Amino acid sequence: MIDYHLHLWPHEESSVWFQLDQIAAYCEEAARHGVSELALTEHSHRFADVAAVVGPFWQRWGNEPTSAMMAEYWAFHARNSLEQYVTLAQRAKDEGLPVKIGLEVDFYRGQMSEVAELFAQYPFDVLIGSVHWLGTWQVDDIDNEVHMNEWRRRDVDECWRQYTVAFDELCQSQVVDVLAHPDLIKVAGYYAPHPEEHWDAMAQSAAAVDISLECSSAGWIKPVGEQYPAEGFLDRLVASGVTFTTASDAHRLERVGERSGELADLLEARGVHELASYDQRERRMIPLRVS
Repeated sequence: MIDYHLHLWPHEESSVWFQLDQIAAYCEEAARHGVSELALTEHSHRFADVAAVVGPFWQRWGNEPTSAMMAEYWAFHARNSLEQYVTLAQRAKDEGLPVKIGLEVDFYRGQMSEVAELFAQYPFDVLIGSVHWLGTWQVDDIDNEVHMNEWRRRDVDECWRQYTVAFDELCQSQVVDVLAHPDLIKVAGYYAPHPEEHWDAMAQSAAAVDISLECSSAGWIKPVGEQYPAEGFLDRLVASGVTFTTASDAHRLERVGERSGELADLLEARGVHELASYDQRERRMIPLRVS
């Protein structure tokens, strides 16, 4: 098994990335769950380098109810150094820890080629892509009443349609190797009346560019209460011939490798017996389970 979606925060008593103990603890916890390969994939919006490239993109969306919150969000998060982060990940590899140098690349409408130029300067093994916001609305911020209120006032099917369009643009950009939590739009528990229409479109988008998809346990702890992707969506992805990674989307130690065995069961039940592993952005297939 592999876990290709782990977030690495600065050490609690430090504002810099130079800490190997957190990564070593991740690897030890992963091994307990039969996970032998990890990808460190911190969010791109945590880095000042990325903020300098994309700029205040939220201003393009006018005065949405969530515009000011997006500005505050970036002011709080985008203050770390991409160089320091990559240096730490490389040190972990050099120490023999079973990690990949990665990044979770947030979707920036119309700006994916710009961020691609930035990331090309670093020795990444894998880049995973995700759609976390539509305009300035953070669809997965389920702890924020303002963002949750958007779910109550918007047409849910239209939200899914916009997400599907963003998903397609992210695929077509070919900036990333893996699509993270591909049906994240369901996170708050709001399902489109006919989700299969959106599943079909997203499966076609992924297959068209031969991108890998993430099968993640993170959705089990969200209001929607199911893994990413939903079983109906997973069936369509398997039928389209895409490859998969597995992930816990772990933001803290105790969730590393969480329920990885159940993800393997879902994939094996559909005839999937290999996972996509990445080295220097090149895909190779490895066994789903290591006996």
